[in-house]
Amino acid sequence: MDDANMCIAIAISLLMILICAMATYGAYKQHAAWIIPFFCYQIFDFALNTLVAITVLVYPNSIQEYIRQLPPNFPYRDDIMSVNPTCLVLIILLFISIILTFKGYLISCVWNCYRYINGRNSSDVLVYVTSNDTTVLLPPYDDATGNGAAKEPPPPYVSA
Repeated sequence: MDDANMCIAIAISLLMILICAMATYGAYKQHAAWIIPFFCYQIFDFALNTLVAITVLVYPNSIQEYIRQLPPNFPYRDDIMSVNPTCLVLIILLFISIILTFKGYLISCVWNCYRYINGRNSSDVLVYVTSNDTTVLLPPYDDATGNGAAKEPPPPYVSA
């Protein structure tokens, strides 16, 4: 690896550390805007992995060509080359599908975190969580008390 590639790799690594730190800070301090760069990175990464899966599906011979370009001392290179190409494509597509499913789950986790923080900062709807982990949405105070008919106050307290 030459110096230019090393500098690019270091810059990308530092940028990824910064984006992950921003997401962690945003989740900790409940600032939704700090989570957006990490969410965008996840979407970009998901799109690139989807393109890899499409490439494997459209050009199945590219896998064999890639394996031939590996160095001769690469572990299990000859064993992989001996596998039926159709079976190898199916195995790789299965593996990529599992990875894409996991990445989709992580994207939904970050999106739910973002929505939770945005919902928590808005005063339109109050959220009340009961002890058995069910969520009840309470109406705004004005809607609950301003329904037109004023209720009578309770009778005065009389001590026994």
